[in-house]
Amino acid sequence: MQNNDGLIERVSASLEAINVRIARLAAALRVPLNDSQAVEALMSTSQEEVVANERRRAQVDVTQVSVSSEHRQAHHLEELRGLLVLRYQMETASLDDNGLLVTREAMAQAEEHLLRQGFEPGADGVGLDKFFNVA
Repeated sequence: MQNNDGLIERVSASLEAINVRIARLAAALRVPLNDSQAVEALMSTSQEEVVANERRRAQVDVTQVSVSSEHRQAHHLEELRGLLVLRYQMETASLDDNGLLVTREAMAQAEEHLLRQGFEPGADGVGLDKFFNVA
């Protein structure tokens, strides 16, 4: 495992960055990611139109720009969904490229760092025992 330490650190750091954002979004949106039914409901909702009007024109009066809380929440829900998919793809790619031991250790380190930052266990929706089918 000695020669994999750098690889584990890099994978762990990437996962941790995504997990922190996922945990913060989930807390703000009150989405319990440790509840599989809540995650399934989140992932099965249809995409809402986040930007109703294109504002990338040359002359925009920023005093007239406003974003409703509904649009902001829709944007955050889409970001959360996207980050969950991205994390799953990263974990899958790590399993394919680096193997089970490296991926498991990287995910464990990322989870440990989250706990040290004050997040509750499972705040990011990752349960390592469940993920790796450990009883």
